Amino acid sequence: MIKKCAKKCLEILTKISPKFSSCVLYFFRTKEIPHLKNPKNFNEKTTILKLGYADNELISKCADKYEVRGYVKNKGLENILNELYFVYDSVDDIDFEKLPNKFALKCTHGCAYNVICKNKENLDTKKVKRKLEKYMQEKYGQATVELHYLNIKPRIICEKYLCDNQGKMPLDYKIYCFNGKAKCILVCSERDEKLKLSYYDLNWNRLNFEKKNWSSNKDIEKPKNLEKMIQYAEILSEDFKFVRVDLYNDDGKIIFGELTFTPACCCAPYYSKEGNKILGEML
Repeated sequence: MIKKCAKKCLEILTKISPKFSSCVLYFFRTKEIPHLKNPKNFNEKTTILKLGYADNELISKCADKYEVRGYVKNKGLENILNELYFVYDSVDDIDFEKLPNKFALKCTHGCAYNVICKNKENLDTKKVKRKLEKYMQEKYGQATVELHYLNIKPRIICEKYLCDNQGKMPLDYKIYCFNGKAKCILVCSERDEKLKLSYYDLNWNRLNFEKKNWSSNKDIEKPKNLEKMIQYAEILSEDFKFVRVDLYNDDGKIIFGELTFTPACCCAPYYSKEGNKILGEML
């Protein structure tokens, strides 16, 4: 109930002052006061960028999980797009009978609006429809002050379900790009248990950019096609001051995930103090 109340208050506050709402959200998420007049760290600097995205058509297009496919295609990288089964304008358009046994449903206008189906025989379609209806009715970005999301038409895409050889969620490689140049890579692992983070430089040396309680104790093997992943990320990032290019590596095949302009609403709690500072210096 408190979370719902806080969200509602932030939505109202954003309509009055996006900047002040961003400061309130920043404090709640990080327990720190942001210095937006003289930003130093990565969270602060991306918050400044975020406040300028409200009317940026290209940012909105590339944050749209469906429209971004056209952007990737125009960059000559159609080969890395995940297989798309269907696009729906409403929940009622979904015909589950036509879907494969495994699939992923994603709303195009927000973050974490996903339904992952590993076995359709066990799927409660009524529950899924209720969840998707809730997502479709929400104006994502109002409470998080990511106003570029408000310009996205709510739709639902159905894509191929991705998993590794053990049937688990594949590693997620998030490449931080500044002015079209890749600088470091975040690997998200152990998603099926508890999400863990590992930062690496472009030579695959471990960086201490994440807090210890978020850090993975495992050494992630360097992808054999890392140079190709970096090349693709730089092509996709060349139009932006900052963007995080999220890719999967499915048994050597690079698959596009999304373009992220405002990681964790620009108030990520998982950066170490030093990591937040160094990333800020890159921007």
